[in-house]
Amino acid sequence: MEIGIRKYEESDIPGMVSIWNEVVEEGVAFPQTEYLTQESGRAFFADQTWCAVAQDVKSGKLLGLYILHPNNIGRCGHICNASYAVSSDARGRQIGRKLVEDSLIQAKHHNFRIMQFNAVVAGNTRARRLYESLGFVPLGSIPEGFLMKDGHFEDIVLYYKNVGR
Repeated sequence: MEIGIRKYEESDIPGMVSIWNEVVEEGVAFPQTEYLTQESGRAFFADQTWCAVAQDVKSGKLLGLYILHPNNIGRCGHICNASYAVSSDARGRQIGRKLVEDSLIQAKHHNFRIMQFNAVVAGNTRARRLYESLGFVPLGSIPEGFLMKDGHFEDIVLYYKNVGR
């Protein structure tokens, strides 16, 4: 399977909403508890600095996406944040890696200097290994910072990476 990463288009929104909501439903990675609708998804994705999708080049099927936006404002506006979602039936194919790598390129292109992740669930070892393999540095953890879908709390880990100088 050949996977392409590209800027999202209006026609991608239904697939993006579906993938995003799947991760929200799983309740183990995203802090959101509310699902996107087509309307709220359109506004949400349009409000980001950059959104991209991973797509099977041959079939055109959407496999994943990421959003990129400032992590703060003003004197901290050079720090960005990103979130990644891969469809459950497409996981384990290095799609997450391709999305993170592309987001780092886009972060630099949009004049961000640092990418920071505020709440990586400590038990999300696949994501943590990926981030660390790409040079993200763990800054520390917040005990019981994430409420899992089943009601228990897990620690979250903060990460950062310099993306441009």
